[in-house]
Amino acid sequence: MRDATSYRLMYYSQELKALKRAGRYRKRTLINGSLKDFSSNDYLGLAHKKELHELACHNLEKLDAHSSKASLLVNGYHQVHKDFEEALCQANGFAAGIVMGSGFNANIALIESLVRKGDTLFMDELYHASGVLASQLSHVNVQFFKHNDMQALRLLLQNSQAKRKIVAVEGIYSMDGDLVDKEIFAICDAHDALLIVDEAHSSGVIGEELMGVFDYYNISIKENYIKMGTLGKAYGSFGAFILASEHIVEYLLNRAKPIIYATSLSLYDTLLAHESLRYIQKNVTVLKKEINKRQKIIKEEVGIEPAGLIVPLLIKDNNKVLEIKNELEHFGVSVGAIRQPTVPQAIIRLIARLEESTDDLRAVCQKLDRLRR
Repeated sequence: MRDATSYRLMYYSQELKALKRAGRYRKRTLINGSLKDFSSNDYLGLAHKKELHELACHNLEKLDAHSSKASLLVNGYHQVHKDFEEALCQANGFAAGIVMGSGFNANIALIESLVRKGDTLFMDELYHASGVLASQLSHVNVQFFKHNDMQALRLLLQNSQAKRKIVAVEGIYSMDGDLVDKEIFAICDAHDALLIVDEAHSSGVIGEELMGVFDYYNISIKENYIKMGTLGKAYGSFGAFILASEHIVEYLLNRAKPIIYATSLSLYDTLLAHESLRYIQKNVTVLKKEINKRQKIIKEEVGIEPAGLIVPLLIKDNNKVLEIKNELEHFGVSVGAIRQPTVPQAIIRLIARLEESTDDLRAVCQKLDRLRR
């Protein structure tokens, strides 16, 4: 008879073996600081700006407590949270905001709370896994539409008898790297639908003021628009924010479980993200110039015109994508090897981060182009 410990170790052995056979097995690897980083979502390189860290620490030292200590609704809402929310609202043109622990939780909060009995959620088929997970809750009636297909969405909305219609799209899609169609705003307005825009990969990267897709398309903010963004990407910190009307924010504070029952965002991360926002606003011209340089190189070397700084190269084969990733590590470069179920077919995902030089970006693009061919 096997002992209890050895038996427990075999609970999922067959599933793990199957993942290995399919080339879909995953494991953590420690960051190798010697590699040039073309894989992380630190788009502007702000995670390496020591002056932002020092400013955040300096401001943190002035506070009575260094921890947020509680949820937003139970003595955990600090002045630093309020100040940052107000700064985000002013920068993005929204009336109210909430900062919270992560983009994953923000998506769950929005979908779990906004979609009630009699409502229908209309979600782009390539929406982030956090939103898809929330859409599977028993009370959520969801209809997926073909990626970025505005005609398909329009027909679904026209034929819907839902009490409330909620549409969920991304500003820039995390794996394909493409931009949401501008028509989405007019369609949602015409059908009185709430519109959730996940700006995790567009906030800080596109737009006249680098505030994201609303800024990029010069959209006037309306009561039915909701913007979600993360702080762990372009902002070089950790956490997330939701921006909306005062009415929607009031509702979320009363119904969204990941907001009500979670400890509020750490004070350090809030202060750091606020410093990053100030940095972006002060350096918007220089940052846009650097982004444009990298987009030009990508077009020249691999024939892709990126909406932001995500470059997906279709490889299709799980084992081949891992071989390319390993080959590039020998070349001194880190890129993402993305496999199913994250994407339908395996891709190399390169991030043209501003922290890495344009010369290095050109070299890795040339190397990638040879390897994929």
